[in-house]
Amino acid sequence: MKHLIIDAEKCVGCGICKSVCIRDNIEIIDDIAVDIESNCFDCGQCSTICKQNAIVLKAYQDQMDRIEEYNPREIPVSYDDMLQFLKQRRTCRWFKRKKIDSETFEKLMEAAYYSPNRQNIQDVEFAVIDERLDEFISHVYDIISVKEDEFFRIRQLGDYLRDEARDPKRHPLLWEGKQLILAFSEAKTDAVIAMTRLELLAYTLGLGGFHSLFIGMADEVNHEKLMEFFPEIDKNKHMYAAFIIGYPRVRYRRTRPHKQIKLTYM
Repeated sequence: MKHLIIDAEKCVGCGICKSVCIRDNIEIIDDIAVDIESNCFDCGQCSTICKQNAIVLKAYQDQMDRIEEYNPREIPVSYDDMLQFLKQRRTCRWFKRKKIDSETFEKLMEAAYYSPNRQNIQDVEFAVIDERLDEFISHVYDIISVKEDEFFRIRQLGDYLRDEARDPKRHPLLWEGKQLILAFSEAKTDAVIAMTRLELLAYTLGLGGFHSLFIGMADEVNHEKLMEFFPEIDKNKHMYAAFIIGYPRVRYRRTRPHKQIKLTYM
């Protein structure tokens, strides 16, 4: 099956598309690029590098509006600006009452849309937990409670959930968070990269949050039970990232030191 639509009128047979194809799916025949029907996996290397814009991926014909030209020699953000942005990113556990609307969540999905993934599988999907947040946290506790003796925070969560006079601002897992976004994939790296990109884009919109170790632990302890909460998500996918997100109630003024990063040249 052919994966590419190659415009013979535009193609000049330069061969640059063939040179970047890692699946050897393109040959230059009679000075025209030809899809030889090998094992193309729609990575788009050929279509995005073609100087004549002569190649279209069949799989994405309905998304032509997503294609935009840019100058590859002009990086839209400098090293210093990007580094400063990363320096100012801070974990936030204190949030305003205002909730994030669906339109803003859709904007955040743009970060995941352009996220890299293994073999172009593109299987990462997200779930926003909002109205059912309390129910979900109880479900998580039922799963991770087997580790109460190992982790004080889990035991604290159990005490909190049983306390009818509990302080909603001191939730052991959410703190003041009222919304949670989860990333699912068959590969951990794909989900984590996508969530990290989403998190960084969130900061450009004035949002903040933190990654949750203990919510993520639920998948490790009992994947099948966790997925009972998500009947519409493929059970072969795992919840590999959990991010509590919201509008920060506090703003930090300076960076803090970190442990030195170890770098080994071999």
